Formats: sequence, structure tokens, C-alpha cells
Amino acid sequence: MTFRNGLSSLLRPEDSVLVLIDHQPFQLANVNSHDPHLVVNHATALAKAAKAYGVPTILTSVIAERGGLIFPQITDVFPGQEVIDRTFINTWEDRKVVDAVKATGRKQLIIAGLYTEICVAMPVIQALGEGWDVTVITDACGAFSVEAHQVAIQRMIAAGANMMTWLALVSEWQRDHARTAHVAEFVDLLKNHAAGLGIAFLWEQQLLNTPVPGKAA
Repeated sequence: MTFRNGLSSLLRPEDSVLVLIDHQPFQLANVNSHDPHLVVNHATALAKAAKAYGVPTILTSVIAERGGLIFPQITDVFPGQEVIDRTFINTWEDRKVVDAVKATGRKQLIIAGLYTEICVAMPVIQALGEGWDVTVITDACGAFSVEAHQVAIQRMIAAGANMMTWLALVSEWQRDHARTAHVAEFVDLLKNHAAGLGIAFLWEQQLLNTPVPGKAA
């Protein structure tokens, strides 16, 4: 096994491409590994982070006519963007999705979706076999059971995938607090999607009488 370590293994927004898979009502109704509210929250935060940091994002659903449209919290982040609707359960067998990813020229493939054990695991394992550097955002995924989610993660790690959560990913993209270009968006993500952490940050600013970065005092 090739170990993933060293500075070059960390994720960079300029090298990343995000694929969000099947965040649809039918799948969400059968998620039992996570609180469904958190799945929606984390997937939305991930989408907003990708947009803030200029990371190309491919949205894909499976038979949306029956399974429902992707959550509006996600599609509203990318107004007017095409959602690639598939019949393949395995996203990586859909040529249109793969071509869209390749067209970005990015090499760090980031994936999240429903279900972890099916529609995430299959494309992750196939893409790894084709030489992609693949990261799964586990808390923006969900599975039919806790066991299904955990076994899927073990299976993907064994295949060589990297596992992260959405806030860890955003922090890795930001990397340095001296990089001020996206501080306002970073704070907005904390405030709206990181619960206690975001509220505590606003409280700290209140106590110190400091403005939110990027906004007037």
C-alpha cells in the first residue's frame, strides 16, 4: 500500500474537483447512519465551500423522475447548473460524469453522496483503480445503517481512499489564516453550518468588539 502523507498529499482548491452524488429525497428517506438533518447541512456546507474556493463541482442524480430532485439547498448554490441524471448506479460508469470531471483538469477527486455503501463506494473504488487521488467526505454521506456506512468506509480505505469531514476539508483548502481572500466565506460557513463553533466565533467577536472579516464594523 502507498501511504498518503507529506505536504503534497494535502488537498488544494486549485487541484480539487468535487462530485456530489444522489443527494435526493428517496435516498435521504432511508438514511439511518446519520441524522438526516445533518446530512443535508453537511452536504450544503460542502457545496458552498467548493463554490467559495473555486472548486469545480459536478452534480449528479439517479433517475430523478422517481427518486426526486437533488436537495434545493445544494442546487441553489449552483443556480442554472446542469444536474447529470444517470441510470448507472455506479457514477463512474457514466461517461458524461467522468468526462465532466476530466474536463476540469483537476487530479484530486472529492466525492460525497447517498448511499455510502453503494453510490459512493462503487465510483470511489473504480476511480482509485484508474489512478485518481480520491477523498470521501464522510459526514456529507449517509447509509442504510451505521454498519453499512462503517463497512463502506473500511472497504474504501482498503482500496486506497482518503477519508475526511467537510470542516476538515475546508480547513485544508484554507490552510493559512493569513490568506484573507476567502475568510468571509469561511466565517459564513462556520456561522451557518458549524453550529456551536460558528456561534462561539460570533460571541468571541462580540466580546472583543471586532467585526466579522470582510464586513464593515
